[in-house]
Amino acid sequence: MKFVHIADMHFDTSFSQINDNNLGTSRRLDQRKIFKKVIDFIKENNIDYLFIAGDFYEHKYIRESTIDYINKLFKTIENTKIFITPGNHDPYIKNSFYNKYAWNKNVHIFNEDITYVEDNDVRIYGYGFNDFYYTNSAIDNFKIEDSSKTNILITHATLNGSNNVDLQYNAISKNVLSRIGFDYVALGHIHKSNYEPGEKIIYPGSTISMGFDEPGEHGMIVGEIENKVLTTAFIPLDESEFKIVETDISQINSIEELSEQLNSMELADNNLYEVYLVGSRKFEIDLYNLKKLIYRNNIIKIKNKTKIDYNIEEISRENTLKGLFVKEIMSRLDSEEYDKEVVEQALEIGLEILEK
Repeated sequence: MKFVHIADMHFDTSFSQINDNNLGTSRRLDQRKIFKKVIDFIKENNIDYLFIAGDFYEHKYIRESTIDYINKLFKTIENTKIFITPGNHDPYIKNSFYNKYAWNKNVHIFNEDITYVEDNDVRIYGYGFNDFYYTNSAIDNFKIEDSSKTNILITHATLNGSNNVDLQYNAISKNVLSRIGFDYVALGHIHKSNYEPGEKIIYPGSTISMGFDEPGEHGMIVGEIENKVLTTAFIPLDESEFKIVETDISQINSIEELSEQLNSMELADNNLYEVYLVGSRKFEIDLYNLKKLIYRNNIIKIKNKTKIDYNIEEISRENTLKGLFVKEIMSRLDSEEYDKEVVEQALEIGLEILEK
Protein backbone atom coordinates (compact mmCIF):
# COMPACT_ATOMS: atom_id res chain seq x y z
CA MET A 1 0.00 0.00 0.00
CA LYS A 2 1.24 3.48 -0.91
CA PHE A 3 0.25 6.64 0.94
CA VAL A 4 0.77 10.39 1.17
CA HIS A 5 0.62 12.06 4.58
CA ILE A 6 0.05 15.82 4.99
CA ALA A 7 -1.08 18.02 7.86
CA ASP A 8 -1.64 21.62 8.92
CA MET A 9 -2.55 23.02 5.52
CA HIS A 10 -4.63 25.75 7.22
CA PHE A 11 -6.59 26.66 4.10
CA ASP A 12 -7.82 30.30 4.14
CA THR A 13 -5.72 31.27 7.16
CA SER A 14 -5.17 35.01 7.56
CA PHE A 15 -1.34 34.81 7.46
CA SER A 16 -1.40 37.49 10.15
CA GLN A 17 2.42 37.64 10.37
CA ILE A 18 2.73 38.93 6.83
CA ASN A 19 -0.71 40.30 5.99
CA ASP A 20 0.41 43.90 6.60
CA ASN A 21 2.50 43.51 3.46
CA ASN A 22 -0.47 42.33 1.35
CA LEU A 23 1.19 38.94 1.02
CA GLY A 24 -1.65 37.07 2.71
CA THR A 25 -3.57 36.77 -0.56
CA SER A 26 -0.47 35.58 -2.39
CA ARG A 27 0.23 32.90 0.21
CA ARG A 28 -3.38 31.71 0.12
CA LEU A 29 -2.95 31.22 -3.63
CA ASP A 30 0.27 29.32 -2.83
CA GLN A 31 -1.78 27.01 -0.60
CA ARG A 32 -3.92 26.05 -3.59
CA LYS A 33 -0.88 25.66 -5.83
CA ILE A 34 0.86 23.39 -3.32
CA PHE A 35 -2.23 21.29 -2.67
CA LYS A 36 -2.60 20.82 -6.42
CA LYS A 37 0.99 19.48 -6.39
CA VAL A 38 -0.06 16.90 -3.79
CA ILE A 39 -3.02 15.80 -5.92
CA ASP A 40 -0.90 15.62 -9.09
CA PHE A 41 1.71 13.50 -7.27
CA ILE A 42 -1.03 11.12 -6.14
CA LYS A 43 -2.33 10.79 -9.71
CA GLU A 44 1.10 10.24 -11.24
CA ASN A 45 2.17 7.65 -8.67
CA ASN A 46 -1.07 5.71 -8.19
CA ILE A 47 -1.20 6.42 -4.45
CA ASP A 48 -3.74 4.30 -2.56
CA TYR A 49 -4.34 6.56 0.44
CA LEU A 50 -4.15 10.23 1.36
CA PHE A 51 -3.90 10.93 5.11
CA ILE A 52 -4.75 14.47 6.25
CA ALA A 53 -3.93 14.80 9.95
CA GLY A 54 -5.90 17.87 11.00
CA ASP A 55 -5.94 21.66 10.67
CA PHE A 56 -6.72 21.16 7.01
CA TYR A 57 -8.54 24.49 7.02
CA GLU A 58 -9.24 27.43 9.36
CA HIS A 59 -12.77 27.13 10.72
CA LYS A 60 -12.87 30.88 11.45
CA TYR A 61 -11.95 31.95 7.90
CA ILE A 62 -12.75 29.07 5.55
CA ARG A 63 -15.02 29.85 2.59
CA GLU A 64 -17.33 27.37 0.94
CA SER A 65 -15.72 28.22 -2.39
CA THR A 66 -12.42 26.90 -1.01
CA ILE A 67 -14.10 23.69 0.17
CA ASP A 68 -15.62 23.32 -3.30
CA TYR A 69 -12.16 23.74 -4.82
CA ILE A 70 -10.71 21.06 -2.52
CA ASN A 71 -13.55 18.63 -3.15
CA LYS A 72 -13.26 19.02 -6.93
CA LEU A 73 -9.61 18.01 -6.64
CA PHE A 74 -10.62 15.01 -4.50
CA LYS A 75 -12.93 13.94 -7.33
CA THR A 76 -9.95 13.77 -9.68
CA ILE A 77 -8.36 11.03 -7.54
CA GLU A 78 -11.43 8.83 -7.04
CA ASN A 79 -9.29 5.67 -6.80
CA THR A 80 -7.45 7.14 -3.81
CA LYS A 81 -9.12 6.81 -0.40
CA ILE A 82 -8.87 10.02 1.61
CA PHE A 83 -8.90 10.06 5.42
CA ILE A 84 -9.20 13.29 7.43
CA THR A 85 -8.90 13.78 11.19
CA PRO A 86 -10.15 17.18 12.42
CA GLY A 87 -7.72 19.30 14.45
CA ASN A 88 -8.02 22.21 16.84
CA HIS A 89 -8.35 24.75 14.00
CA ASP A 90 -10.92 22.68 12.05
CA PRO A 91 -12.85 20.70 14.70
CA TYR A 92 -15.78 18.46 13.88
CA ILE A 93 -18.49 20.72 15.28
CA LYS A 94 -22.13 21.32 14.35
CA ASN A 95 -21.52 24.08 11.79
CA SER A 96 -18.24 22.76 10.39
CA PHE A 97 -17.88 21.80 6.75
CA TYR A 98 -16.87 18.35 7.94
CA ASN A 99 -20.38 17.99 9.31
CA LYS A 100 -22.60 19.84 6.82
CA TYR A 101 -20.83 19.51 3.46
CA ALA A 102 -21.47 16.76 0.89
CA TRP A 103 -17.92 15.46 0.43
CA ASN A 104 -16.91 13.21 -2.43
CA LYS A 105 -17.50 9.49 -1.87
CA ASN A 106 -13.75 8.72 -1.51
CA VAL A 107 -13.49 10.97 1.58
CA HIS A 108 -13.81 9.62 5.12
CA ILE A 109 -13.80 12.06 8.06
CA PHE A 110 -13.19 10.74 11.56
CA ASN A 111 -14.90 12.21 14.63
CA GLU A 112 -13.85 12.23 18.31
CA ASP A 113 -14.21 8.46 18.80
CA ILE A 114 -11.43 6.08 17.83
CA THR A 115 -12.80 4.06 14.92
CA TYR A 116 -11.32 2.33 11.89
CA VAL A 117 -12.01 1.70 8.24
CA GLU A 118 -10.94 -1.67 6.88
CA ASP A 119 -9.69 -1.91 3.32
CA ASN A 120 -8.32 -5.30 2.22
CA ASP A 121 -5.56 -6.08 4.74
CA VAL A 122 -5.31 -2.52 6.03
CA ARG A 123 -7.07 -1.01 9.03
CA ILE A 124 -6.94 2.75 9.18
CA TYR A 125 -7.79 4.13 12.61
CA GLY A 126 -8.47 7.75 13.37
CA TYR A 127 -10.01 10.25 15.74
CA GLY A 128 -10.07 14.02 15.89
CA PHE A 129 -11.16 17.15 17.70
CA ASN A 130 -14.85 17.74 18.40
CA ASP A 131 -14.07 21.21 19.79
CA PHE A 132 -11.19 23.67 19.72
CA TYR A 133 -9.62 21.68 22.58
CA TYR A 134 -9.50 17.92 23.07
CA THR A 135 -8.53 16.17 26.30
CA ASN A 136 -10.59 12.98 26.28
CA SER A 137 -8.55 10.62 24.14
CA ALA A 138 -8.90 6.94 24.98
CA ILE A 139 -5.67 6.04 23.19
CA ASP A 140 -3.84 5.14 26.43
CA ASN A 141 -6.05 2.05 26.84
CA PHE A 142 -6.27 1.19 23.15
CA LYS A 143 -5.30 -2.24 21.80
CA ILE A 144 -4.96 -3.38 18.22
CA GLU A 145 -7.46 -6.14 17.46
CA ASP A 146 -5.63 -7.84 14.62
CA SER A 147 -1.87 -7.35 14.40
CA SER A 148 -1.64 -9.48 11.26
CA LYS A 149 -3.13 -6.58 9.31
CA THR A 150 -1.42 -3.31 8.52
CA ASN A 151 -2.63 -0.94 11.25
CA ILE A 152 -2.37 2.81 10.79
CA LEU A 153 -3.42 5.67 13.09
CA ILE A 154 -4.21 9.21 11.93
CA THR A 155 -4.71 11.95 14.51
CA HIS A 156 -3.96 15.56 15.39
CA ALA A 157 -1.99 15.56 18.62
CA THR A 158 0.75 16.85 20.87
CA LEU A 159 3.38 14.15 21.18
CA ASN A 160 4.77 13.82 24.73
CA GLY A 161 2.95 16.99 25.81
CA SER A 162 3.23 17.66 29.54
CA ASN A 163 2.42 21.29 30.36
CA ASN A 164 -1.10 22.64 30.79
CA VAL A 165 -1.22 24.06 27.26
CA ASP A 166 -0.05 20.83 25.60
CA LEU A 167 -2.57 18.77 27.54
CA GLN A 168 -5.43 20.68 25.90
CA TYR A 169 -4.42 19.45 22.44
CA ASN A 170 -4.75 15.67 22.52
CA ALA A 171 -1.51 14.93 24.37
CA ILE A 172 -0.19 11.46 23.53
CA SER A 173 2.85 9.61 24.81
CA LYS A 174 5.19 8.30 22.15
CA ASN A 175 5.87 5.30 24.41
CA VAL A 176 2.16 4.49 24.42
CA LEU A 177 1.98 4.63 20.62
CA SER A 178 5.08 2.43 20.33
CA ARG A 179 3.61 -0.09 22.79
CA ILE A 180 0.34 -0.27 20.84
CA GLY A 181 2.34 -1.19 17.77
CA PHE A 182 0.85 0.73 14.86
CA ASP A 183 2.67 0.17 11.59
CA TYR A 184 2.49 3.92 10.96
CA VAL A 185 1.20 6.92 12.93
CA ALA A 186 0.26 9.96 10.83
CA LEU A 187 0.32 12.99 13.11
CA GLY A 188 -0.55 16.65 12.70
CA HIS A 189 -0.35 19.78 14.90
CA ILE A 190 3.39 20.53 15.04
CA HIS A 191 4.43 22.63 12.06
CA LYS A 192 8.04 21.44 12.03
CA SER A 193 8.61 17.97 10.63
CA ASN A 194 10.23 15.32 12.83
CA TYR A 195 10.87 13.07 9.84
CA GLU A 196 13.69 10.56 10.06
CA PRO A 197 14.11 7.45 7.89
CA GLY A 198 12.83 4.41 9.78
CA GLU A 199 10.62 6.45 12.13
CA LYS A 200 7.00 5.23 12.33
CA ILE A 201 5.48 8.11 14.32
CA ILE A 202 5.75 11.16 12.09
CA TYR A 203 4.80 14.82 11.88
CA PRO A 204 5.16 15.95 8.26
CA GLY A 205 5.08 19.57 9.44
CA SER A 206 2.86 22.20 7.89
CA THR A 207 2.50 21.77 4.13
CA ILE A 208 3.18 25.48 3.63
CA SER A 209 5.11 27.78 5.97
CA MET A 210 2.90 30.14 7.97
CA GLY A 211 5.58 32.70 8.82
CA PHE A 212 9.03 33.50 10.19
CA ASP A 213 8.58 31.20 13.18
CA GLU A 214 8.44 28.27 10.72
CA PRO A 215 11.77 28.31 8.84
CA GLY A 216 13.05 25.46 6.71
CA GLU A 217 11.47 23.17 4.14
CA HIS A 218 7.77 22.30 4.20
CA GLY A 219 6.12 19.43 2.38
CA MET A 220 4.66 15.94 2.65
CA ILE A 221 5.54 12.40 3.64
CA VAL A 222 5.33 9.71 0.99
CA GLY A 223 5.32 6.14 2.24
CA GLU A 224 4.82 2.52 1.35
CA ILE A 225 4.14 -0.50 3.54
CA GLU A 226 4.79 -3.89 1.98
CA ASN A 227 4.64 -7.03 4.13
CA LYS A 228 4.78 -4.88 7.24
CA VAL A 229 7.98 -3.15 6.05
CA LEU A 230 7.70 0.66 6.03
CA THR A 231 9.65 2.96 3.71
CA THR A 232 9.17 6.72 3.78
CA ALA A 233 10.51 9.91 2.25
CA PHE A 234 10.00 13.61 2.85
CA ILE A 235 9.20 15.62 -0.29
CA PRO A 236 9.45 19.46 -0.10
CA LEU A 237 6.51 21.32 -1.65
CA ASP A 238 6.64 24.97 -0.60
CA GLU A 239 8.76 26.91 -3.10
CA SER A 240 9.30 29.80 -0.66
CA GLU A 241 11.09 29.70 2.67
CA PHE A 242 10.78 32.25 5.44
CA LYS A 243 14.30 33.23 6.46
CA ILE A 244 15.78 35.53 9.11
CA VAL A 245 19.05 37.24 8.14
CA GLU A 246 21.27 39.83 9.82
CA THR A 247 23.02 42.88 8.41
CA ASP A 248 25.58 44.93 10.37
CA ILE A 249 25.02 48.68 10.13
CA SER A 250 27.95 49.83 12.29
CA GLN A 251 29.53 51.71 9.36
CA ILE A 252 26.25 53.30 8.20
CA ASN A 253 25.71 57.03 8.88
CA SER A 254 22.20 57.73 7.58
CA ILE A 255 18.85 56.14 6.78
CA GLU A 256 19.58 56.65 3.06
CA GLU A 257 22.80 54.60 3.31
CA LEU A 258 20.94 51.97 5.28
CA SER A 259 18.24 51.65 2.63
CA GLU A 260 20.93 51.24 -0.03
CA GLN A 261 22.54 48.45 1.99
CA LEU A 262 19.23 46.64 2.42
CA ASN A 263 18.26 47.00 -1.24
CA SER A 264 21.62 45.57 -2.36
CA MET A 265 21.57 42.49 -0.09
CA GLU A 266 22.05 39.14 -1.85
CA LEU A 267 18.71 37.44 -1.25
CA ALA A 268 17.02 34.61 -3.15
CA ASP A 269 14.04 35.96 -5.08
CA ASN A 270 11.73 33.09 -4.13
CA ASN A 271 12.26 33.41 -0.34
CA LEU A 272 10.70 35.84 2.14
CA TYR A 273 12.98 37.63 4.60
CA GLU A 274 12.95 39.23 8.01
CA VAL A 275 16.10 41.36 8.36
CA TYR A 276 17.68 42.01 11.75
CA LEU A 277 19.71 45.22 11.92
CA VAL A 278 22.69 44.53 14.18
CA GLY A 279 25.84 46.33 15.34
CA SER A 280 26.09 49.89 16.65
CA ARG A 281 23.97 52.71 15.26
CA LYS A 282 24.92 56.35 14.84
CA PHE A 283 21.45 57.71 14.11
CA GLU A 284 17.82 57.13 15.05
CA ILE A 285 16.18 54.44 12.95
CA ASP A 286 12.55 55.06 12.05
CA LEU A 287 11.45 51.66 10.75
CA TYR A 288 8.20 53.03 9.30
CA ASN A 289 10.04 55.49 7.05
CA LEU A 290 12.84 53.00 6.34
CA LYS A 291 10.37 50.50 4.90
CA LYS A 292 9.16 53.14 2.44
CA LEU A 293 12.69 53.25 0.99
CA ILE A 294 12.92 49.46 0.47
CA TYR A 295 11.97 48.28 -3.01
CA ARG A 296 12.89 44.62 -2.41
CA ASN A 297 9.47 42.91 -2.29
CA ASN A 298 10.82 39.88 -0.46
CA ILE A 299 12.01 41.89 2.56
CA ILE A 300 8.86 41.53 4.62
CA LYS A 301 9.99 42.67 8.06
CA ILE A 302 12.85 44.66 9.54
CA LYS A 303 13.78 44.53 13.23
CA ASN A 304 16.17 46.90 14.94
CA LYS A 305 18.58 44.89 17.13
CA THR A 306 21.33 47.51 17.17
CA LYS A 307 22.92 49.28 20.12
CA ILE A 308 23.48 53.04 20.45
CA ASP A 309 26.99 54.18 19.47
CA TYR A 310 27.54 56.33 22.55
CA ASN A 311 29.82 55.97 25.56
CA ILE A 312 26.90 56.05 27.96
CA GLU A 313 28.97 55.57 31.10
CA GLU A 314 31.21 58.49 30.24
CA ILE A 315 28.30 60.80 29.35
CA SER A 316 26.50 59.92 32.61
CA ARG A 317 29.47 61.33 34.57
CA GLU A 318 29.25 64.72 32.85
CA ASN A 319 27.95 67.58 35.00
CA THR A 320 25.68 68.70 32.15
CA LEU A 321 22.04 68.45 31.17
CA LYS A 322 23.01 65.59 28.85
CA GLY A 323 24.81 63.81 31.72
CA LEU A 324 21.81 64.19 34.06
CA PHE A 325 19.47 62.91 31.32
CA VAL A 326 21.60 59.83 30.65
CA LYS A 327 21.97 59.07 34.37
CA GLU A 328 18.16 59.20 34.79
CA ILE A 329 17.54 56.98 31.77
CA MET A 330 20.20 54.46 32.87
CA SER A 331 18.44 54.05 36.21
CA ARG A 332 15.44 52.75 34.28
CA LEU A 333 17.29 50.34 32.00
CA ASP A 334 17.62 47.68 34.69
CA SER A 335 14.15 48.23 36.13
CA GLU A 336 11.47 45.62 35.41
CA GLU A 337 8.90 48.43 35.39
CA TYR A 338 10.06 49.63 31.99
CA ASP A 339 10.40 48.02 28.57
CA LYS A 340 14.16 47.99 27.87
CA GLU A 341 13.71 48.53 24.12
CA VAL A 342 11.47 51.56 24.70
CA VAL A 343 13.93 53.04 27.24
CA GLU A 344 16.86 52.59 24.82
CA GLN A 345 14.86 54.29 22.09
CA ALA A 346 14.05 57.20 24.44
CA LEU A 347 17.76 57.49 25.28
CA GLU A 348 18.70 57.64 21.61
CA ILE A 349 16.07 60.25 20.71
CA GLY A 350 16.95 62.35 23.78
CA LEU A 351 20.67 62.36 23.00
CA GLU A 352 20.03 63.36 19.39
CA ILE A 353 17.92 66.32 20.57
CA LEU A 354 20.53 67.40 23.14
CA GLU A 355 23.28 67.23 20.50
CA LYS A 356 21.52 69.92 18.44
